[in-house]
Amino acid sequence: MSDIKEMTPKYENDLFLRACKKMPVERTPVWIMRQAGRYLPEYRAVREKADFLTMCHTPELAALVTIQPVDIINVDAAILFSDILVIPEAMGMDFEMVESRGPVFHKPLRSEDDAKDLKEVDVTKKLKYVLDAVSLTKKALNGRVPLIGFSGSPWTLLTYMVEGKGSKNFSNIKRFIYNNPSLAHKVLDKIAKVVADYLSAKIEAGVDAVQIFDTWGGLLSQNDFAEFSLYYISKVISQIKRKDEPVIVFSKGVHYKLDALANSGADVIGLDWTMDIGEVKKITGGKVALQGNLDPPILYAGKEKIREEVKRVLSSFGQGSGHIFNLGHGILPDVDPENAKAMVQFAKEESKAFHCEEINAKSA
Repeated sequence: MSDIKEMTPKYENDLFLRACKKMPVERTPVWIMRQAGRYLPEYRAVREKADFLTMCHTPELAALVTIQPVDIINVDAAILFSDILVIPEAMGMDFEMVESRGPVFHKPLRSEDDAKDLKEVDVTKKLKYVLDAVSLTKKALNGRVPLIGFSGSPWTLLTYMVEGKGSKNFSNIKRFIYNNPSLAHKVLDKIAKVVADYLSAKIEAGVDAVQIFDTWGGLLSQNDFAEFSLYYISKVISQIKRKDEPVIVFSKGVHYKLDALANSGADVIGLDWTMDIGEVKKITGGKVALQGNLDPPILYAGKEKIREEVKRVLSSFGQGSGHIFNLGHGILPDVDPENAKAMVQFAKEESKAFHCEEINAKSA
């Protein structure tokens, strides 16, 4: 495992994969969460012709918008356009994406009877449209950059399934796990199996890495996080069928279990913008690569401020590989694409100074 190119197809740009494995790179790779999204006029032009779920369900459209950020803002990896809620949808829970409100499940999961309605999922059939999108995207990328697939964590998916819509206090999911923990664990176990099968199928279809989004992990106390989220993240990772494809875990708001996340089986830990990446590097002790973690609204600022903050994140991580530059959460929909493009360019330019020793050692 001394050379990433022995383990993966040859790409014009494999910096992202090398950094995930903490291998020497000439600069820090960069991509952006939600990089295929509404901030791009080109995305909005496609969106005018098809609603969000139609785009998710149509492989040609999903592939098209996946590749847009590679062409437009020159990121080092593509992430497949989709939605984490395709899994509960495949399990029989219909939802709609309501403009300005987000996802709405008209029949949330609240009881034993509701749980009985959840279907077993053959992901190769029920989610074939996603796998087809992977194949089309890989063909269109033609080896330029790696492709990332993703899923929600079991806990985050259960949160949406139980709440049924956006929430300020998440009372329904808290009531659910405290009043019927055995049912919660039963459903989480079922979701975890589907997530593992889904990510395995994406890898089989051609993605080069996968990311698990634990968006609502930070809702939980430390003990509850270990019981209801981290346990199932680790279970998913252990069941993913993969060769050397990296697994990234992004657990938003979880400052208190970074060492445990580093021992979850993940290769990379994504960090939100509230964490000091240099401190996390010390806590995790080099066990995993780190991804992040510029505050997304920094992209509203002028370009010099953006450059300054990019340099601050890079300086905090310090010398050496094992860093993938990213935002600390998804890019906001009203960001100027030119600012996103500038951030990517600044990360590429400014990061070279943090890899001089690696490159010199490699060429010696």
